[in-house]
This record gives sequence, structure tokens and C-alpha cells, in this order.
Amino acid sequence: MADLPRQIHTSTIRVLYGDTDAGGVVYNANYLRYFEFGRTELMREWVCSYREIEAMGFILPVTETWSRFKSPAFYDDLLTISTQIAELTRFTCKFVYKISRNNPEATRPTLIAKGYTIHAAVTREGKLTRLPTEILDKLAAFAPSES
Repeated sequence: MADLPRQIHTSTIRVLYGDTDAGGVVYNANYLRYFEFGRTELMREWVCSYREIEAMGFILPVTETWSRFKSPAFYDDLLTISTQIAELTRFTCKFVYKISRNNPEATRPTLIAKGYTIHAAVTREGKLTRLPTEILDKLAAFAPSES
């Protein structure tokens, strides 16, 4: 997975006690929720809300996901989620994520996890459909251009 290029959306989230496992660290499946939080905030601020997408007659389910865990996160950590649109087609969109924690005693943030999700535009009936032009154009403004 390549590093995040220039158009990066950032959001912060605090780790809830319920996000941790018996070992006191964030349970691995919760990172997908953090990815979703970052993606939802990016979409809301840069494109439109998922509620608006659904009103247009389609949804964007996850069709593929990948993650790598680099360092544990703990209860009450304030995490920064960096999200970017990495790839875009007429039917799909790939988002990449980096989750980090600022450490006052460190010179740079600690990388907690990184990953990606790929989403396909489908109708409520589950049929693959093209992204509407107005959504595609807004997403393309933040996606890397093809060389």
C-alpha cells in the first residue's frame, strides 16, 4: 500500500472503553469502524452524506478491505484518522487510511494502523451501477489523477 498522497482528510476519535479487549487494547475489528468514521467524515465534508447517497437510489458497500496493525491503541487514546481517496472508477472507489496517536514525549505521531477499503456503487436490489456524475466529479476532485 502506497503512502497517502496530498489530498488528505483528517478526523479524530477517542477510544471508548468498549472498544478494548480483555488485554486493554483496541480490539482489531474496531479499526474497521475507525476507517468508516474517517470515510464518513471525508464524504460528508468533501462530497455528500451517505443519507444523500441513499436518497439518490444507491449504496456503497465495502467489497474489499485490508489492514495492518503497527502499534496498539488503548482506552482514552485520541486517534487521528487520515483518509484519502486513492482510486476511482465509474463504479468503485478505494479509500486508504492511516490511524495514528500523538505522543507528547515523541517527535512524531505513532502509527497505529493502516489499511484500505474498496466500495462499489450498487442499487438497493444489489445490481452494480455507475456512480452518478455529480458524485463522481466531487470524488475525482480529491482523487489522484491518472498519469
